Amino acid sequence: MLTVHHLNNSRSQRILWLLEELNCEYQVQRYQRDPRTLLAPPQLRAIHPLGKSPVITDAARTVAESGAIIEYLIDNYGAGRLRPAPGSEERLRYNYWLHYAEGSAMPPLLLKLVFQRLPQGPLPALLRPLVRAIASRAQSGFVDPQLLTHISWWDSELGRDPWFAGREFTAADIQMSFPLEAAAARAGMPLGANVQGFLARIRARPAYGRALAAGGPFELPG
Repeated sequence: MLTVHHLNNSRSQRILWLLEELNCEYQVQRYQRDPRTLLAPPQLRAIHPLGKSPVITDAARTVAESGAIIEYLIDNYGAGRLRPAPGSEERLRYNYWLHYAEGSAMPPLLLKLVFQRLPQGPLPALLRPLVRAIASRAQSGFVDPQLLTHISWWDSELGRDPWFAGREFTAADIQMSFPLEAAAARAGMPLGANVQGFLARIRARPAYGRALAAGGPFELPG
């Protein structure tokens, strides 16, 4: 049976969601972040050398990385669902968003989280104002303009069609859900009506709710 090695409040939540959309049988092995560092526990390294989530095991196979897992599950369990037809314009868009989510959207969101948390770390009193100033300058001068560009792009594309690959919901929307939910949690800027509408639509899907029930509470750090 498929096993999802699920880390709380992580990208593995969308793998649970995909499996629910596909009506696949699976089991969940849960792992908890360190409450202080927010890092995954060392037990995950027994599943994959990087010790990160998501990871799935399927019989003798171990598959890591969100995009690779989604492609594996669609190839092996999709039965033609949640992926546009080969050669179509929608398939081209699908492939783009499937890779864009981690390759382009997540880096500025990760930087935002790092620079938000940097001044909160254990620092000598004399360094605290300097670190705070550097973090603030990095956000206002680089990270926030990048995020605004991405968020505006999402809103424009979702104004064109209700889903990222076109008129139909696909696994690309599941992949894109994490950066949009991360932006809602930590970007600190308006998301746009179309992005907010997308988030409302995915959260209303029955499979999304079932995935939350399977994986436990899902709240990204802001």
